[in-house]
Amino acid sequence: MNTTTQEVIFGIAFFALITTVIFIIARYTYLIRKAMAESGLQAPKTLTKSRLMHIGGILIGLGLGLMVSSVFTLWELNEDTADLLIWGTIVLFGGFGLIGAHLLDEKFGR
Repeated sequence: MNTTTQEVIFGIAFFALITTVIFIIARYTYLIRKAMAESGLQAPKTLTKSRLMHIGGILIGLGLGLMVSSVFTLWELNEDTADLLIWGTIVLFGGFGLIGAHLLDEKFGR
């Protein structure tokens, strides 16, 4: 097989896998909520103020990580080293954003 055929097969398989995973998660969530409703339990709310604050903290942290990691593109580094520093910075700042959101939630949220 040539590379074009392999890429097409890989693309189709990748999107089929993603679709299957989303379907399984949606089906599992539906069955859990249905079982809870039958037993008289109330399903928890999916988007709470706390969860939105955590998502916002992660997104702000990722944005700051992208801004800080842009400095590494100006340096003359080996490609592997630059990739490691860029991705490491993005993940590190995303983690800091999550920690910050958690601390703010503990202080003001409850």
